[in-house]
Amino acid sequence: MTALDLSGPVDLAARALLGCTLTANGVTVRLTEVEAYSGTGEDPASHAHRGRTPRNAIMFGPAGYAYVYFTYGMHYCVNVVTGVEGTASAVLLRAGEIVGGLPAARSRRPAARTDVELARGPARLCTALAIDRDFYGTNLLGDPPLLQPPAVAAGPVSTGPRVGVTGAHDVPWRFWLTGDPTVSAYRRHVPKRVAPGVGDA
Repeated sequence: MTALDLSGPVDLAARALLGCTLTANGVTVRLTEVEAYSGTGEDPASHAHRGRTPRNAIMFGPAGYAYVYFTYGMHYCVNVVTGVEGTASAVLLRAGEIVGGLPAARSRRPAARTDVELARGPARLCTALAIDRDFYGTNLLGDPPLLQPPAVAAGPVSTGPRVGVTGAHDVPWRFWLTGDPTVSAYRRHVPKRVAPGVGDA
């Protein structure tokens, strides 16, 4: 099994993550869908678009570390930092198949109707793996590595626009294993409408 190299361009690193396994808190997920985000000034959908902050500092490297953020006041999402140290980029882990620790994953996701739904979506994936803010900055390629390359080739890969972003909507940097049932549904971001008179001078 070859070592996982995440030092290249973020779109190539995203493809390389498909089929990899991530283990956390007694559960292992096989990654089936990911989403790439580039760095400062290049990608308006990236958390690092406006530069380094205390929240996104880990995105600037080195590669192989976990960037975890809290969204909508209720969900955690986990990313894998990629690229060359000093230049921000990361890959959001969007969905996967639970391949280890299934009872624990089921207990954490009691609303899932089937096992296919346990880690279908970035928030569900974090819930199944019990990933929260304490996972921020974890070295996923340490000894032993929590992130492992696939034992066999992952298979055909599809690409398309990213989900729910407010900028660069149509950049085709979402990658998924073609036909895999755990892949999440695509939803384009729709700006909220302002009611007539709201904000008028």
